[in-house]
Amino acid sequence: MPDPSSSPAGSSGEAARHHNSPSGAIDPGSLRVADEETDFHRGLGLFDATMVVIGGMIGSGIFLVSAEMSRLIASPGWLLVAWLIAAVLTLAAALSYGELAAMMPRAGGQYVYLREAFSPLFGFLYGWTFLLVIQTGTIAAVAVAFARFSGVIIPWIADDNYLLEPIHITQGYAVSLTTVQLVAVLMIALLTITNCRGLSYGRVVQNLFTVAKVGALLALIVLGLTLGWNGAAVARNFGEFWAVRDPQPVDGLLTAAVPFGLFVALAVSQTGSLFAADSWHCATLVAGEVREPRRNLPRAVAYGAVTVMVLYLLANLAYLVALPLESIASAPDDRVATAMLEQIFPGAGVTVMAVAIMISTFGCNNGMILVGARASYAMARDGLFFPQAGRLNAARVPGWGLVLQGCWAALLVLPRTFRDGKYGNLYGDLLDYVISAALLFYILTILGLFRLRLTRPDALRPYRAVGYPIVPALYVVGATIIVAVLLVYRPQTTLPGVVIVLLGIPMYFVWKNRAGGKRWMAVRDHSDSDVANDRRSV
Repeated sequence: MPDPSSSPAGSSGEAARHHNSPSGAIDPGSLRVADEETDFHRGLGLFDATMVVIGGMIGSGIFLVSAEMSRLIASPGWLLVAWLIAAVLTLAAALSYGELAAMMPRAGGQYVYLREAFSPLFGFLYGWTFLLVIQTGTIAAVAVAFARFSGVIIPWIADDNYLLEPIHITQGYAVSLTTVQLVAVLMIALLTITNCRGLSYGRVVQNLFTVAKVGALLALIVLGLTLGWNGAAVARNFGEFWAVRDPQPVDGLLTAAVPFGLFVALAVSQTGSLFAADSWHCATLVAGEVREPRRNLPRAVAYGAVTVMVLYLLANLAYLVALPLESIASAPDDRVATAMLEQIFPGAGVTVMAVAIMISTFGCNNGMILVGARASYAMARDGLFFPQAGRLNAARVPGWGLVLQGCWAALLVLPRTFRDGKYGNLYGDLLDYVISAALLFYILTILGLFRLRLTRPDALRPYRAVGYPIVPALYVVGATIIVAVLLVYRPQTTLPGVVIVLLGIPMYFVWKNRAGGKRWMAVRDHSDSDVANDRRSV
């Protein structure tokens, strides 16, 4: 049977069968049955879905971003406050998304929520940015991080070991192939092939590496809080807990040394903490493969987000008891966790941390690759993407979409930026550009929760957002402030992201017209009258 979550005929047909029954009523149990009707294999239980969330959230960010945050904020106490702000916003968003996930447990997650709350255009703009940069750029970045830390163990893998010397396309851009880039591409290929073989393969890899990375992060925290305890660092950091010491300018002369500068620094620093904690919603993308999705999806998102944010706060506490803030801010290549372990195990800390990050990034990329193609699947089923992306292979996964995602992510590994005589990575710029855009999509999605409460008051909601309307509003206000600050103080990276999103508008109309006048827009589960009748009978 076609997937009712993405097939117009499936969703409207299911509603019609219930509404046209002799009694005109709907059996509550039939709603659950309708959710089970999918071409996907529902092979993910609550534990598996939670591992997808945790695995997607924990990459390499927690081991690195505290350095840049420390340079901007320059205060131990305010550094922890910055992470606490990220934790509060992440949990507020996760609790809010739980209602949407339980209400619409369909493959595609946020794409579906934006489509249903506002219009297919909003859903497409998210899906476009997600496929073009957000997901594929992150996959590329995580793959390169894996390769670079592999180079600690295998010196042949190095950024300056060229298999293909840089070929300049323009003065500021080139294409090259180093051994680091090669390993990154091979990693993406391996995990794409693994996930094309079926959900069971991807699930086993995800669970194994997520458990391993959580264990590694817990070990890092325990070591920092015990063997790494540094009396001088503790006295310095906690004796002057709120003191702001020699902050890096946020913009021009503005620094965290003055109250307004501190406010701006806290907001700008969220580009590190919030996106080290990103992907908390990734389990919603594979809603079509989760058993009892109305029950398990909200729990998985909440459990995963809470677990990771507690670990992140504890990790930063471990950094602060082991290293003076100045050492955190000046950690070589921003590798804060490595600097901490090197103090505990001189000469071995770099290797130990490299292995831990390799485990973390491998598991993170498996989760990103596993869930990513489900958004393009939902778009294709609505006629807004290549039709092949909306088909499942013999293993009942969107194989064509996985291959397309893998190829584009691998291609993003190859282009280089060239500035001040140094080569960088194009995907790094692209990810910087879409940070604010991603936040805007989160804000829009949670505003969609409010809108759906008004437009579909009688829709089935097995789970309702905790603390509604205060908790969702907290996220909207907080994230809006951060976006506004970034627009003012980081326009060079924020505005290009807006341009990338807006480029999706003409593409939307291209795909819409390409559909040839067919009914490309997905039909909602029920008409307003159907939902009202269904809800009364329930």
